[in-house]
Amino acid sequence: MLHLGYGQAEEMVLWTPTGKLEWSDFKGKPSNISNAAAITASGITYSFSAKGTQDRMELDFKVDTHFYPDKSWYKPKLANPIILSHEQLHFDISEVYARKLRQILDKTKFTSNAKSEVKEIYRKILRELNDYQNQYDSETNFSRDTVQQLIWNKKIKKALNN
Repeated sequence: MLHLGYGQAEEMVLWTPTGKLEWSDFKGKPSNISNAAAITASGITYSFSAKGTQDRMELDFKVDTHFYPDKSWYKPKLANPIILSHEQLHFDISEVYARKLRQILDKTKFTSNAKSEVKEIYRKILRELNDYQNQYDSETNFSRDTVQQLIWNKKIKKALNN
């Protein structure tokens, strides 16, 4: 599951190629009404500055992928290494889409409306990311389908290595 758009005041873990989530990173209170064993709240943030003319703006931007410990939770009785690796892949998928956002921002020719142009690109990426996260959970049956889980593990590892 994916939660987006949190304020900057809360604790965040920055995605790194070598960093791996541990159950101790999941600090939120588990839901009593959810059947999920764990929930990973991750998302993409951006900031930028712009300079240029009315017709052509040059952007200096920063895009990061974050994990939100206080919005992420797990049920210890259901927790196991397979579920933790499934949750890690949710975080990794967010990074794949952060890279996609960086590529698009790099290639886009911005005008004096750069702020709204960037926001529209960002919203489009978040919609795609959300759909992809849902597809991942659906195809892996939330990690229960071990064959599909292995396929997704390889797919996302390849995407991160490109």
